[in-house]
Amino acid sequence: MKDQYFGDINDYRKYGLLRAIIRASGFRLLVAWMLTPDDGSTDGKFISYLKHPGKWSRHDPVLFQKIKGLLAPDRKRRVSLIENTSLLPKAEYFSSHVPDTDSGRSSWFNSLTQRAKESDFIFLDPDNGLEVKSKAYGGKDSSKFLYWREVVALWATGKSLLIYQHFIREKRLNFIQRMLEALRIATSDSFVEAFSTPHAVFLMALQPEHQKFHETIVSSVQENWEGQIQHWELTRAQQGAPADRSPAARVHLG
Repeated sequence: MKDQYFGDINDYRKYGLLRAIIRASGFRLLVAWMLTPDDGSTDGKFISYLKHPGKWSRHDPVLFQKIKGLLAPDRKRRVSLIENTSLLPKAEYFSSHVPDTDSGRSSWFNSLTQRAKESDFIFLDPDNGLEVKSKAYGGKDSSKFLYWREVVALWATGKSLLIYQHFIREKRLNFIQRMLEALRIATSDSFVEAFSTPHAVFLMALQPEHQKFHETIVSSVQENWEGQIQHWELTRAQQGAPADRSPAARVHLG
């Protein structure tokens, strides 16, 4: 995450998703921004939606108005602005910038784990998403990614997880299913599902004791964000093989 993105249309959807999840579950949330320095690009400038309240405010009127107020022309855009509001009830924040070095990353992650002790649910917001082969842990630009070893370690502490993942050049259905399967393997005894927006997918793994909230979370998101946030569940059906008809195998398209 970069401060320059704060309040853009993608951020509005992201905070709306988190608010819907918290409203349905009562989770004690930790937001791990996974901050990296602003890069001077035009990314994050997409705030014209705030000029069209008739179209956009209906999804979450309170959130819409608050973001609009926080993005005053004379105010620097930064994620800390939301930390000083009550938009994410019960939330704590881990705002340290992610280092690129191996030792620095390890220290950063240890601090994150300590900060998460009192939380039920961790939202991880890397620039790009989960690791790729071309970016080794501790190497240049590794700060833009979350690594599977970190997912496994956080899961082992008993926290449910939500992970930001940017779409890549792969058919979206295939990509979402592939990432959900990888998340299922990394998080033993989990229930995995995803929520997608036009530009990203949010991968969620629920701990066994949190799986009772699954249906209310989905209902809360769909009730408020129809047409903007799409719900998916894992299906292991392969081409030419019988489809798994169990509830956890269905893909929901809205």
